[in-house]
Amino acid sequence: MKQTPTRKSRRPATSNGHPSQAASDAANRWNLRLYVAGQTPRSLTAFRNLKDICEEYLKGQYHIEVIDLMENPTLARGDQILAVPTLVRKLPQPIRKIIGDLSNTERVLVGLDIQPR
Repeated sequence: MKQTPTRKSRRPATSNGHPSQAASDAANRWNLRLYVAGQTPRSLTAFRNLKDICEEYLKGQYHIEVIDLMENPTLARGDQILAVPTLVRKLPQPIRKIIGDLSNTERVLVGLDIQPR
């Protein structure tokens, strides 16, 4: 379940003082954390739904970090996690949270502010 997309470390190149496309891409990157409690069917469903949504709407612009609270329970404090699965959008700001298995795509898109209300 600890699958996270790999990211190559790239330094933004500059030309005449202007940031490159790489810097622009980094600024548009979505950092998402999915908090789960073990590899339960609900946790696996949430991850699969999140991955599908990201591939369709944020292709190449996201990073998913899965945090299993069974292995690291203290990590729940930082994002004030009270229920699992919970998705936390760290970037772009502001932070947003969605609780559940993420099966309602429209709710997730609105909750992440990918799609207007």
